[in-house]
Parts: sequence; structure tokens; C-alpha cells
Amino acid sequence: MAAQAGLFLLQAFTGFLTFALLLRFYMQAFRVSFNNQLGTFVVELTNWLVKPLRKALPGLFGLDLASLLPAYLLQLILTVAVASVQGSMEAWPAASLLPLLLWSALLATLRFSIYLLIGALLVQAVLSWVSPYSPLSQPVAQLTRPFLRPIQRVVPTVGAIDLSPLIAIVLAQLLLMFL
Repeated sequence: MAAQAGLFLLQAFTGFLTFALLLRFYMQAFRVSFNNQLGTFVVELTNWLVKPLRKALPGLFGLDLASLLPAYLLQLILTVAVASVQGSMEAWPAASLLPLLLWSALLATLRFSIYLLIGALLVQAVLSWVSPYSPLSQPVAQLTRPFLRPIQRVVPTVGAIDLSPLIAIVLAQLLLMFL
């Protein structure tokens, strides 16, 4: 029972921090301004981990690896913890266990990225109906724009309603099924 409670707390902590690190990574990748409430929150929450890593880990093709690597490592730690609590680490030979754990952590990080996209799409849809001029509207729109533009080129608006967020959420859910 104590192991399950500890695992739950570890999942909550690593999940929250992974979302923050991935949000920072995608905000930098999509050139979203950090000069807003969301950007300030993400930077202040993750600076303690990202700043020291930037000295040792340079960016690659404009991507901030100092934000992406800790998110992956957090998922790797969580994967190892879950596997050890469930007792599944003893079932695998040591030679095949490491690649399996690395692959599982990569898939978990990709899943978190997709959940982040779905959350951003939902927030954008709600903000567009409730408060289109909210300070969060612009950064969320900048985050989702690269995913919505290709869909918007194919699917026209219906009665002044943009269906591209709905289609993007359905495609993301479909992608999650394969991961």
C-alpha cells in the first residue's frame, strides 16, 4: 500500500514537471513568446533544471534539448519505478531490459506531448468562445497553429465555425491508440 502511494506521488510529480518541460520545449520550438503569464510560469517552474543543463547540453537545430532531455529522463525514472514496484523487472533478461525501458520512456514522453497538444487545443477552443482576447489566447494559438494550419487548408469553416481543432483532437486520439 505504501509503495502504491509513493508511486502515485511520483507519477503526479513527474507528470506535472514533464508537462512543464515539454511546454517549455514546444514554446521555444514554435517561437511562442514567453512574455505572458503562461511563459513566465513555465520558465520560473523549470529554470532550476534547464539552466544548468544548457551549459552542458547545447541546442540542436534550434531545439532546446535542455528542456527535452529532463522530460525524457523523468519518464525513464517513472518507468523504472513502475516496473520495479510491479515486479516486472525480474521477468526480463538484463540485456533486453534496458532497451525496453528506454523505449517505454520515449513512448511515454510522446504520449505526454500528445496530451499537451490535446489540452492546448481544448483551451484554445474554450477561450475562442468565452474570452477570445484573453492574455492566454495568443500563446495557445501560437502553440496549436502548426497543427491546425494543414487541416484548415483542407477542411473549410462550416457556418463560421472552425472544425480543425476537433479534427486535430480526433487525429491525436487516434495517434495515442497506436502509441
